[in-house]
Amino acid sequence: MITSIVLIKTDVDRIPEIAEKIAALEGVSEVYSVTGAHDLIAMVRVARHDDLADVIPGRISKVPGVASTETHIAFRTYSSHDLEAAFAIGLDS
Repeated sequence: MITSIVLIKTDVDRIPEIAEKIAALEGVSEVYSVTGAHDLIAMVRVARHDDLADVIPGRISKVPGVASTETHIAFRTYSSHDLEAAFAIGLDS
């Protein structure tokens, strides 16, 4: 699974509407409204790198009101859940 974090600038008067449209797209797992230089962050999860082109420039960028996107592809995932599981290997509860 390939995970991408997509930073999105939008028409600020339409953030909720745009977020809902993006969240409904295949390949988009979550959309967050955020503070800062960008208005939304979308988490995109796809099976192949080629699928990113279908989802990000092919769908997200074409949602009316999306002004620009900036994409970051994740190499590894780290979470407290993963770390706890790794350190708990071999321990009896």
